[in-house]
Amino acid sequence: MPSQPSDRTAPATAPGVAAEMWLDYDPVARRLPGMHLGTRTLGAPAGAAVTELHTAGVRCIRLPEAVRLCADAPAHSAHALMLIREATGRGLAVLWDAVCDDGCVARRLYHHLYPPEHVIGAPEGIVTDWRATYFPSKCIFRRGPGFVEVRDRRSGTLELITVDEAGHLDRLEALTEDINAGELPDAVRRDFAGAGLIAEHAGRAWWLPMRVRRWPFPAFTV
Repeated sequence: MPSQPSDRTAPATAPGVAAEMWLDYDPVARRLPGMHLGTRTLGAPAGAAVTELHTAGVRCIRLPEAVRLCADAPAHSAHALMLIREATGRGLAVLWDAVCDDGCVARRLYHHLYPPEHVIGAPEGIVTDWRATYFPSKCIFRRGPGFVEVRDRRSGTLELITVDEAGHLDRLEALTEDINAGELPDAVRRDFAGAGLIAEHAGRAWWLPMRVRRWPFPAFTV
């Protein structure tokens, strides 16, 4: 049986997020003996924390605390969203609730993430649309020699975005875990925000697309 993940990816200063874990996606299988791994606090970096879970055999996590999506969300919610991004990219099922009361969810910024069970404060149709239109690799990026390519279908049509300016590329890797929004050059912040590639919470900016690790379909269909 896969080993149980540890907490070593979570520095003491990280905005830890509690996550309940199972070794299977299926609700019936999750009730079988040995499938439940308990609850852990997942800290930063989000990518390393989720990679450890995946390596340990975790295939489903539940976040017991609702995650706020709006611009005034605290750093805690931003870290939870980054964990959901990483879990989605790794193919984990994520059981979670979102909170939105300013309409930001209607922009579909987060519709590439594994869909929440409920969106508290939003019309019922929002979560129905999110779940109905979700598919893996909906908004992904890959790094090439001297460029990053983003393939984004959150709007319903494929948008191809190539990032090749040195100033933008310099900040991109740091953005995958979040950085102080004030450290972003104005042009970088404007371009990434205008394309819906970053979100900002609690004075921090972070990268929305998921890192692609392998093409699940022929490239022209993703």
